[in-house]
Amino acid sequence: MTILEKVESSTRAAVQAIFDKEPVNYLEGGSLYGIIAQGLHTRSMLEIMYNHALDPELKDLIKIAIDDLVNPLIEQCERHLSMSEAQVPHFGFSEHKLHNSIDIPSDARLTDNEIAAGIGTMAKAAQMALLGALHQSYQLEVGMMFRKFLDAGLDWNYRLLQLMIHRGWLPHLAKVTH
Repeated sequence: MTILEKVESSTRAAVQAIFDKEPVNYLEGGSLYGIIAQGLHTRSMLEIMYNHALDPELKDLIKIAIDDLVNPLIEQCERHLSMSEAQVPHFGFSEHKLHNSIDIPSDARLTDNEIAAGIGTMAKAAQMALLGALHQSYQLEVGMMFRKFLDAGLDWNYRLLQLMIHRGWLPHLAKVTH
């Protein structure tokens, strides 16, 4: 994308944000509902995984995911639904307090390797949901929100992958030679 195209895109986004106050369409609304549901469940699971994690860098990445990705995405999706006078869904997932360390017996605790694999899988599911929502988006403001969080999620996932490589948490698969 050239600089001129980026300026034009930003100008269109600003004009639309000011003048185009059309409610979200059915596809966007369905995507927003789905992302809110997935986000609330993901937040609950991340809180539990944070409490199980022992590796300080893994705990930091989980906290960043909750504070910088999941919570803001849920809030912005709820805002778009509210602006369209749509009912914001409530699912009743519990909020779990984050503990720096708690005594969980080793046979009942997820390992850091299992946690990293689990949150990596959840991140990929969230990225696919955001990509699908982006493709069904009509309003520029909604599409830009989805793109922003997709980009941020991909950056976060890269950091997780690097941690997994450095800790030896990725499986080593034999090469197929025949």
